[in-house]
Amino acid sequence: MAQKIFLSPPHMTGQEEAYIEEAFRTNWIAPLGPNVDAFEKEVAQLIGVKAALAVQSGTAAIHLALELLGVGKDDIVFCSSLTFVASANPILYQGAVPVFIDSEPDTWNMSPEALERALKEAAQLNRLPKAIIIVHLYGQPAKMNALKKLADQYEVPIVEDAAESLGSMYELKSSGTHGAFGIYSFNGNKIITTSGGGMLVSDNEIAIERARFFATQAKDPAPYYQHSLKGYNYRMSNVLAGVGRAQLKALDQRVTARREVYKRYEQALKDLDLIMMPELQGTRSNRWLTAFTIKRESNLLPEDLIHALEAEQIESRRVWKPLHLQPLFKEAAYYSHRKGEDIAADLFKRGVCLPSGSNLQQEDQHRVIETIRQTAEYAVVNKKVL
Repeated sequence: MAQKIFLSPPHMTGQEEAYIEEAFRTNWIAPLGPNVDAFEKEVAQLIGVKAALAVQSGTAAIHLALELLGVGKDDIVFCSSLTFVASANPILYQGAVPVFIDSEPDTWNMSPEALERALKEAAQLNRLPKAIIIVHLYGQPAKMNALKKLADQYEVPIVEDAAESLGSMYELKSSGTHGAFGIYSFNGNKIITTSGGGMLVSDNEIAIERARFFATQAKDPAPYYQHSLKGYNYRMSNVLAGVGRAQLKALDQRVTARREVYKRYEQALKDLDLIMMPELQGTRSNRWLTAFTIKRESNLLPEDLIHALEAEQIESRRVWKPLHLQPLFKEAAYYSHRKGEDIAADLFKRGVCLPSGSNLQQEDQHRVIETIRQTAEYAVVNKKVL
């Protein structure tokens, strides 16, 4: 049986064990420690912000950002719809109300047109959101200039969900550094990993220190355990931070490798009924996942392609199911890109993500490509139009 090809497996550098061994040698096994402190400083320096906080997940980082922004019960938070549920769950943690914003076709990210309508209506109702969560999907930065202009006009802070886009650039500035707060994920499938973990970043050093307080059970500065505010057990372990430090050194190589994976797919599949996920001018995507949509007139169906790949021991998946279509958020308001034009739903209907790991061997990628080509050729005469 052929070896399984995974969508985005961890890619270790070989240096992680040295940091882990140091943590064991010095007995820094409990949460916090020198690796955590160093990892925070190294990430902040790399992306060009003043402060960073290492936590247990990207979800925890979003939650802390909303806490810092004073999001509470019945407050409104705008959020990208085409994303993983972790982008919006922290809104529910705070008892707040999510309102979802559609994508636009140039980046698949939050539509400035939809956001403008949503903000205008919210202002008229005197119900402006407390925050806007903008996702950089699959590593591609959103149209931050247009989105930030609107957010600034209505004085609403931005939280950048850059969980998938560490190493991506928007106009020569790192994704995750354009809003009030940015967040990254170091889950096992991300471009670099700490097994599980995340980071909250900002130029607001006071706010990050406040987040540090909340993330460490909100312990008051007293000579005993005293707590006046609700806190969370969100800090990253010193052992895992050591893994992150080794991984971070290889970030540039990981971005280069994933972009090469994308280019090989693009070249090999250019004659099929596929449209590759675009890269906006003035941006550089880390191409965390290579994704495409199937042309509307094609006979190829996403589910047939995914099943064909699965039969060859190749992992693939649909583009994220938009949050406004999820049962969890069936009551949530939604602003489409334009009247009668739901971009996120269309991308979900026609989109597929392919194996994109930085350690994907070319012969394995060739196997993926050949399976796609064979399935597409079969669909020409055997399947109905989407």
